[in-house]
Amino acid sequence: MRIGELATRSGVSVRALRYYEEQGLLTAERSESGQRHYPERAVDRVQLIQMLYGAGLSSRTILDLLPCVDARVNTPESRARLAAERDRIDEQIAGLIRTRDRLDAVIALSENPANGCTLIHD
Repeated sequence: MRIGELATRSGVSVRALRYYEEQGLLTAERSESGQRHYPERAVDRVQLIQMLYGAGLSSRTILDLLPCVDARVNTPESRARLAAERDRIDEQIAGLIRTRDRLDAVIALSENPANGCTLIHD
């Protein structure tokens, strides 16, 4: 499939696909005229890359982990790397929960006119 079709089917921009290719995360065959052609499995690959980016992994980390995904083999090192990333994400989640809780407290305080907040109605 060509790059435009891959972009449509995977839900990412053509520019993002070119970036993934520059980073070594995605490969394409080239036609004689230089057009990129991707195999069917590229859709799943792009969705995995998107998911890993969404989880906060860097392109370097993703690049390090993809050979394990491709070979369907894991090593103690790859498991440790994944566990470290999971721990980092857990810390981010905990921080976001603390932030949300503080915002909830501010909202609750602002809803009570006795706390000196002026209530403006639309």
